[in-house]
Amino acid sequence: MKLNADFSLRAAVHAAGLPWIPSPMAGVDRRMLDRIGDEVARATSIVRYAPGSRFSAHTHGGGEEFLVLDGIFQDEHGDFPAGFYIRNPPTSSHTPRSLPGCTIFVKLWQFDPGDRVHVRIDTTRMPYLPDPRRAGVEVMPLFQDGHERVRLERWASNAAVELDATGGLELLVLDGGFSDEHETFAPLSWLRLPPGAKVRALANAGGCRAWVKTGHLAFIATPSRSADSSSGTSPAAR
Repeated sequence: MKLNADFSLRAAVHAAGLPWIPSPMAGVDRRMLDRIGDEVARATSIVRYAPGSRFSAHTHGGGEEFLVLDGIFQDEHGDFPAGFYIRNPPTSSHTPRSLPGCTIFVKLWQFDPGDRVHVRIDTTRMPYLPDPRRAGVEVMPLFQDGHERVRLERWASNAAVELDATGGLELLVLDGGFSDEHETFAPLSWLRLPPGAKVRALANAGGCRAWVKTGHLAFIATPSRSADSSSGTSPAAR
């Protein structure tokens, strides 16, 4: 399967208006944003766990990154309420579940192959810092290495914000919204820009809060069919 698979092109999906598609695991549904692959895939999705649903234990050959949007995500490492940012690097394993139910924004098979850094951040307890280069923008750093930079950004009401995608850029609107020369973005709208692109965004009257990743599209990882393993359903079902 290929969905928004040409990384040289701008891609935008307004996920709040998409239908939920059942995964092979009962009670787990998804809205797919981009994808390359079938059983094992490089994938970006919004995934909804019904109360009491779970996935089989599995190992991530290409890593897994996610932000909990609502509810509580659970595995053997702990309970992670809305606002937690998690990175499970290549070779890590877990058995995900959610007793109360949850929704997550998740990316699979998009890590530097040598990355072994586990990250678990409760963003509700972290401060936003003013961005000295962009008026009206506050930033909460979440992760940075030589491959990518991940953060939350908060834009003031009606702020004009330049998005510099030197190594590519990806953005998910969490609250509020913005517009650019093409369209208007609302909560759960997703935008991906190719390396070298630049966009001038205008935050709406209520401002905007977004998850932002840059630099990562200079390196496009794709999985081998044997790279991820699980007892039961492949984690790529997410």
